[in-house]
Amino acid sequence: MIDIKIAKPFLKWAGGKTQLIKDIERTLPTKITKEKFTFIEPFVGSGAVLFWMLNNFPELEKAVINDINEDLINTYKTIASNPKELISILEILQNEFHNLEGSEENKKLYYYQKRELYNTRKEEQSGQAALFIFLNRTCFNGLYRVNSKNLYNVPMGGYKKPTICDKENILAVSNALQKVEILSGDFEQTLNYADKKSLFYFDPPYKPLSETSSFNSYAKDEFNDGEQIRLKDFCSKLDALNHTWILSNSDVKGKNENDNFFDDLYSDFNIQRVDARRSINANPEKNNLGVTLKGRAFRFNLFVRSSQKGFPLQSLTQLVA
Repeated sequence: MIDIKIAKPFLKWAGGKTQLIKDIERTLPTKITKEKFTFIEPFVGSGAVLFWMLNNFPELEKAVINDINEDLINTYKTIASNPKELISILEILQNEFHNLEGSEENKKLYYYQKRELYNTRKEEQSGQAALFIFLNRTCFNGLYRVNSKNLYNVPMGGYKKPTICDKENILAVSNALQKVEILSGDFEQTLNYADKKSLFYFDPPYKPLSETSSFNSYAKDEFNDGEQIRLKDFCSKLDALNHTWILSNSDVKGKNENDNFFDDLYSDFNIQRVDARRSINANPEKNNLGVTLKGRAFRFNLFVRSSQKGFPLQSLTQLVA
């Protein structure tokens, strides 16, 4: 029998928030986390903040997660309800892929066959979830990108025998998800699950720093400036309802000091700037991945409820070299 371990993100994820956990922790109001509360994450992604909350806050009574990516949410639901079947499929995929080590051509053939099968979306729930994890663990830098037809199109990465089936963690995640409500759809629906003691954390698709650095192919429908404005309006609604919330996004002023998009949009709220490392590197002219930053400080904004209505905030000054 395998002991249940502490759950951690089961995916590699571009823009994952593991490195910002300490900064997010500094913004948390101690008042809400010392009593029974509900944690709500409308853009869950890899769940780095979710699992940190589940592992470290015993007063967290329940959690609600949501994402527009139906394939991602299917994977969460599969892990929650049927982890053993998922593990059995992943073990087969891992063994088959590892047996091709030494033949790059055969590995690519196998990868692209599985990618094509994934894009048919004809597999049953566990099979589709297994393909989602397989592609995530073997693709270029954990990117999730689809075209306008919702077809996943990230090329294979250059990993040698990557871990595709982490049995212990899948079981730990399944155990942790038993007190999590899992939704798929528009972020605004999460308000229906809020109660008097709710903490929202938003990590939406980032506003790109330039025309060639967009991550917004995360879903077939673009998360454009209009969506960013709609999200801010939703946060204002939460504020009016006296809900606590934190939001992170790219800092466009890091690219252009004269770009005041977020400063103007969130002028009624606290904006904390945090330096972090972005590890993805690609030449968009060569491979169309649309990512241009590697290994240097990358600024994020953390937006939080206005302090006069909510809670005192410490300055966030962590610098990642």
